[in-house]
Amino acid sequence: MPAPSRPQVDPCPCGSTSYAQCCQPLHEGGAAQTPEQLMRSRYSAYVLGLEAYLLTSWHHSTRPEHLDLNEEPRAKWLSLTVNHAESDGDQGIVSFVARYKVGGRAYRLTEHSRFVRENGHWFYLDGDVAE
Repeated sequence: MPAPSRPQVDPCPCGSTSYAQCCQPLHEGGAAQTPEQLMRSRYSAYVLGLEAYLLTSWHHSTRPEHLDLNEEPRAKWLSLTVNHAESDGDQGIVSFVARYKVGGRAYRLTEHSRFVRENGHWFYLDGDVAE
């Protein structure tokens, strides 16, 4: 069965290169090489509404049953800034700021995210959100 078609997006929502060279291969089943690459692909998945990808890239120990990406009013994701990323063995952290709007009001999500690698695949574990 062929992979589901993804939207044609350029540049990549995460702000890196083109979508085809950046997050699309991960959204289609490729493995992230670093925690930052996974985090960028997850941000792009929020922008594109790819709930299945978000859930499969979330570690099973902390993953919710579902996400409400289509809940109204919907968030409109505007930009991503990665402030710091590092990994040590099978653990990694990424600190970032994501800007978005809901109902015309602008917000900033500042998070220090933790990642874990199992069987060669990185997963989002959890994050501390700055108030």
